Amino acid sequence: MSGTLPDTAETVIVGAGAVGCSVAYHLSELGAEDVVVVDQGPLPVTGGSSTHAPGIMFQTSPSKLMTKTAHYTSRLLSDAGVYDEVGGIEVARSEERMDFLQRRVEHATAYGLPDPQLLSPAEVTDYLPLVNEDEILGGYYSPTDGRVDGIAALQWYIQQSDADFYGHTSVTDFDVSGGSITAVETDRGRIDCDRCVLATNNWGYKTGKLAGLDLPIAPVEHQYAVTEPLDELAGAEPTARVDTGDFEVPGDHRIADAMSRGPTRPVGRDQDNSLYFRTHGDAIGLGSYNHESLTVDPDAMGANTERRQASVREFTDEHWERATHPDRDKSPKRAFEELLPVSEGTEFEATENGIFVFTPDGMPVLGETAAVDDLWTALAIWWTHSGGYGKILAEWMETGVPKLPSGPVETGGIHVNRFEPHAGEKGYFVDRGATQYRQVYSIVEPRWQPDDHRGLRRSPFYAQQAELGAEFYQSGGWEAPQWYESNADLVERYADEIPEQEGWQGVNRSPIEGAEHLHTREHVSMFDMTSFSSIVVSGAGAADFLQRVCTNDVDIDEGRVRYSLLCNEGGNVLADVTVVRLGPEEFVVTTGGGNSPGIHGGWLQSHAPETVSVTVEEGARSTVGLWGPKSRLLLQRVTDADVSAEDFPYFSAKRIYVGEVPVLALRVSYVGELGWELWAPTEYGSRLWETLWEAGQDLDVRPMGGGALESMRLEKGYRLWGTDIDTDADPFSAGLGFAVDMDTDFVGREALAERQPDSRLTPITLDDSTDVIFGGRPVLDGDEALGYVVAGDYGYSLGESIAYAYLPSEYADAGTSVQVLCEGTTYDATVRDEPLFDPGRSKILR
Repeated sequence: MSGTLPDTAETVIVGAGAVGCSVAYHLSELGAEDVVVVDQGPLPVTGGSSTHAPGIMFQTSPSKLMTKTAHYTSRLLSDAGVYDEVGGIEVARSEERMDFLQRRVEHATAYGLPDPQLLSPAEVTDYLPLVNEDEILGGYYSPTDGRVDGIAALQWYIQQSDADFYGHTSVTDFDVSGGSITAVETDRGRIDCDRCVLATNNWGYKTGKLAGLDLPIAPVEHQYAVTEPLDELAGAEPTARVDTGDFEVPGDHRIADAMSRGPTRPVGRDQDNSLYFRTHGDAIGLGSYNHESLTVDPDAMGANTERRQASVREFTDEHWERATHPDRDKSPKRAFEELLPVSEGTEFEATENGIFVFTPDGMPVLGETAAVDDLWTALAIWWTHSGGYGKILAEWMETGVPKLPSGPVETGGIHVNRFEPHAGEKGYFVDRGATQYRQVYSIVEPRWQPDDHRGLRRSPFYAQQAELGAEFYQSGGWEAPQWYESNADLVERYADEIPEQEGWQGVNRSPIEGAEHLHTREHVSMFDMTSFSSIVVSGAGAADFLQRVCTNDVDIDEGRVRYSLLCNEGGNVLADVTVVRLGPEEFVVTTGGGNSPGIHGGWLQSHAPETVSVTVEEGARSTVGLWGPKSRLLLQRVTDADVSAEDFPYFSAKRIYVGEVPVLALRVSYVGELGWELWAPTEYGSRLWETLWEAGQDLDVRPMGGGALESMRLEKGYRLWGTDIDTDADPFSAGLGFAVDMDTDFVGREALAERQPDSRLTPITLDDSTDVIFGGRPVLDGDEALGYVVAGDYGYSLGESIAYAYLPSEYADAGTSVQVLCEGTTYDATVRDEPLFDPGRSKILR
């Protein structure tokens, strides 16, 4: 923990808080040697957010990954003896919150948390007698929730890890040579290294800048206060694990002292008022998100001083005593006094505005950066998930497979390379971080959309779409139509086939989505695919390179198209792609939008040999999906090329002209109908749309939005990366064995050769209901949770509600009866064969 800084190390971890220590510990567990951890503060009380946090751990989340990492963290720290498993209770002060707590039960059940329960008001006060029973409608109880003793946990990590730790060591620069990290410069000397991990959380933006990165990490202040001792808690003195007097503590010693006193009762949340609380021995700690977002300039985080910890600002009384949160009508003080009357009139013995961080989407930042090889990130992670994410990153670094002991995990939503090009602009990510702070305890509606920083990325069709009344949703910064008001007349046409969705299932939905679905099945529609990505792979060895990274045989004839997967070394799905061969060493690889360009394009670039060029054409092409039984008739009108079934068969490609517009036309369809993807240079996009639109008026051509696409692809069983498949799935369990050619040599083949999947992605339909089922809801056999829904929607062509779920193989046969729990209702359902729609493929092959 002290001494002369080494000149070299295999791995340098910057940051000795909860996350950096976790990464070091888990690397040690995997046998990594020569690991050095540096931090600007003293050890173990560094002055970062890990040492001022109250350590409350609520494990349940709508995200499977967040729930899994939280549970792993609680088990790890419990075994280490630094976790107080006192349980956690979230109370409801509104009917809407009670519905939310029911969702908590469903997510906990789906993801395997032990014994989640809904409580009556009286049952809540049995656990938490200081709560005013008259103020609540009930609660959600998770018995294994609790509190981590932050300073004791850091000390344990340091003692158990084989890494060498150095405090009072500030990083001043990173040396990057040839696109790779080569050294870490500090105020105590230079450390040459093979790889580096940024675990600097509140300083994530600043340390990223030293390496030439714009990481969207927004620091925000957060209020916490600890009361004076209360008579009602007299005698509640838990055994202290550490004596903070033994450590160098920056700033106000009272904060570290208070945080080291553990709870003797369940930790609590009042999310209706953006509050939480726990006991500190014979005192109560009161935490508040119930104030306006107090963002901090990420360039001005600073360092420890004699007066304060670097991650702590002065407590601002006005944010405690006044209602400054835009969505809350009570001040934190008043709301706490109503819920916990004992808090009224008490003095505070310790207060802080503690700083922690948010990303634009509220999720962590993990993985190796695309811009700098061997520079890894572990940022925007709280104590709750720190053990799990440290384990995941260590496995990723050492084995190439991000995983927990329970198995591989999905990484698309946390990958450092997921962010769109504009996300690193400070004004943008600070504003979006403020929004995430505001919503921490809010009930966020399905398909909720932000209202700031809109219109950043617009396809060339945007003006036409706006004229047609597009309801734009933001996806990866793109404005993507979800449905079109110009199609409202179709609702009457298909009224008998579009069931009404009530309650939560109907929020931010439109019957127009169903009408667009049904119209496309009968006529022809145009779908904007501009946000999707094309990746040009060319040069000497391009064919061999793609054959090595693709699971399918992509040694195909020129003008042919093949569906394939990219897998990691563990045989788990990194991406699903469409490979188009245009020449002997010229290919176009297409994949989805959103985070695909950064993650999948970056992966291909990092694995390509020097002779192969990989160009990610994000935004360089504008694309129309032309789908429906009349699509051939429309396309033939606007091109001299032969688009007959004989000359332009399914899964083939041609360079053609649509009017004057040069187009790469792929005969593929994501909706299960005859159709094409028409890829054109962006500058030609507007004319492409106009040409197709004008030529198809007598065919009743219509625009189609993302809502229809989702329901149509589920009817056909087409997979969606990031939803149905991700790095937690293998091709066989995902039902994509047809895209794996075991006679070729590809990344992940060895692992797949030994794979015996014990679950399968399976379609389920509800027996007697047209309600839409949400993802993250448990599939049951009686009281036993079998799995969870990954995607659901109404199948308008089938007249049935569809859900897809990973189920144990013994339950995955068609005809098996199961139940699905969603929004407090248990639905009878039946496992089905796939595809549900047009199993003979007569429509798509016509």
